[in-house]
Amino acid sequence: MHKMLIIGAGKGGSLLLTLLMQMNQVEVIAVVDTNMDAPGLQLADQLGIKVGNDYRDYLDREVDIILEATGDKDTYEDILQRKRIETVLIPGTFTSIIMKLIQDREKLIQTLSQKQLEYDTMLNSTHDAIVAMNQDGLVTIFNRAAERLIGQSKEEVIGTRAEDTIPNTRLHHVLKSGNQELNQEQQLSSQTRIITNRVPVRNEAGEVVGAVSIFRDITEIMSLAEEVTDLKELKSMLQGILHSSDEAISVVDGQGNGILINPAYTRITGLTPEDVIDKPATVDISEGESMHMQVLRTKKPVRGVRMKLGPMRKDVVVNVAPVLVDGELKGSVGVIHDISEIKNLSDELEKAKRIIRTLEAKYTFDDIIGKSEKMLGAIEQAKLAAMTPATVILRGESGTGKELFAHAIHNGSKRKYNQFIRVNCASLTESLLESELFGYEEGAFTGAKRGGKRGLFEEASGGTIFLDEIGELSMGMQAKLLRVLQEKEIVRVGGTKAIPIDVRIIGATHVDMEKAIKEGKFREDLYYRLHVLPIAIPPLRERLEDIIPLTHFLLRKFNIEYGRNVQEISWEAFESIKKYKWPGNVRELENVLGRAMIHMKFTEQRILPGHLSILQPAIPVSNEDASTRYSSGSNLKEVVENAEKECILAQLAKAKGNRTIAAKHLGISLRNLYYKMEKLGILLDG
Repeated sequence: MHKMLIIGAGKGGSLLLTLLMQMNQVEVIAVVDTNMDAPGLQLADQLGIKVGNDYRDYLDREVDIILEATGDKDTYEDILQRKRIETVLIPGTFTSIIMKLIQDREKLIQTLSQKQLEYDTMLNSTHDAIVAMNQDGLVTIFNRAAERLIGQSKEEVIGTRAEDTIPNTRLHHVLKSGNQELNQEQQLSSQTRIITNRVPVRNEAGEVVGAVSIFRDITEIMSLAEEVTDLKELKSMLQGILHSSDEAISVVDGQGNGILINPAYTRITGLTPEDVIDKPATVDISEGESMHMQVLRTKKPVRGVRMKLGPMRKDVVVNVAPVLVDGELKGSVGVIHDISEIKNLSDELEKAKRIIRTLEAKYTFDDIIGKSEKMLGAIEQAKLAAMTPATVILRGESGTGKELFAHAIHNGSKRKYNQFIRVNCASLTESLLESELFGYEEGAFTGAKRGGKRGLFEEASGGTIFLDEIGELSMGMQAKLLRVLQEKEIVRVGGTKAIPIDVRIIGATHVDMEKAIKEGKFREDLYYRLHVLPIAIPPLRERLEDIIPLTHFLLRKFNIEYGRNVQEISWEAFESIKKYKWPGNVRELENVLGRAMIHMKFTEQRILPGHLSILQPAIPVSNEDASTRYSSGSNLKEVVENAEKECILAQLAKAKGNRTIAAKHLGISLRNLYYKMEKLGILLDG
């Protein structure tokens, strides 16, 4: 038996006290709160538990566990200093988690209860009797209409074998054979006759896991059919039935001309009796074939046919059956189910799935190629980081694979089933980046959407947000990010309300952050918040032994992408690759090999040094060379773009991938550099 002291008797303390009183292994010795009117104290007093307003009176007693539920940091620190060494102190953050779980549990129970109530209401409000059995042949559903028709109560039938308790049932045969039995007439008793549909229930694998029977009493209808031969009287009776139905119903005669529709038909299709009566059965169809005409031709019913009806092109599913009087075909009846709302919901769901798929992390640790000591060390650090919720900062030159590590850490963590959102901090202006990250309220600025917009931190709640090029953040954005890391909450642009978030932050930068701090370009407090788990990703020139497996991987990749069959790379070409410094790292290696394969002949299967032109020493080009170079059909636009691309690549290589420095040397803005890189096909990934 563990002795427990609860400090803090507000709403959270009350919930926890109620929960703890249900546990036999815990004895609550006292509940303390400075507010003697706190609900937890009143509850404790009712339960016969000691109460007080000063926790210090209890700290020197034999207490196994102290549950601090005040949420006050100073109180927690004071208790931590004063408590006995052997006493376990549980902080308020844990209390908040327990409260959240309890509240979620209560909400779930309420939701399930409501859903069960709705399900029972729908099941018992229908006039059709419904009986269902599971794969073991035991009855699981027996609604009120079934009770009324069969004359047995739900309690007598549920859980029994159908063939033992329900007279003349064939449900167990359907379960065994897997074959449906539709529109079957059956004598239920000497006074009752029913028509029934029995269908097997199958799982996603197509296996029969149950069976359902839906039937209704047709005794009165059959008696009337035997007595009434006048078509007018029969039509009047059917009209009364059809007009009371919520399902849209359409009836045509033997020639396929409309003779009857109900109000639900007009509501769904928008067509009035004047539009349909005495008109061909095809008059209401905007897409699809007339099932009425098919049934009149074949004298066989059809079920579950998708169509579009009426001027509004409503999506519907139709069931149509022939009308036979003494074996003679008199027409057909169609029952129409409106599925437009379901279709809209399905489309919205599919759209949401597509959006979610774009937010998912694509790579795992298996996708990281590297056997060098430095790379294995970085991978091991990343795997350890994936097992914790701590903030991670990925440091390395451009092109080393920082984003690949971020994907892998997310997919290796407990958050892998939640969203992964990537943000390039250097590609957006400060104001745009702020509204994207934090969202905004309605009217926050000109052009703001009505109702405001959730930011990426809110969208990623429960998952991971990857902040690439975090070293390029302005000082203002650094302050806002520091608040997120410290308080775990954000405030939308134009708003005042703090919104709590649960986001794992992974940052990445190629910037020398220590130097940036000295130069006043990066906040020191944010630096320490980010450097909880720093991971240094080595440049390619420091792990040359990884070039061979990387090259083989890239050859396989480009063979698939470009439809080539390059089998190997020559020893001389490998030597050229090893001697090169690779300022663009793995991305540059990928570009060089890709460019080499593109320029190879389709019959060539081996990469030679000549294919790796970028690795050869630069040779001055004379006027004659330039004339020859650009005389092979290239227009001026292509020549300018090629020259611009070569210039940008040269400056990026000179700046070791630092796009800020490269933009400065090129004499253009960083944003303009990103635009040109995207336009010219120079990859932007970190």
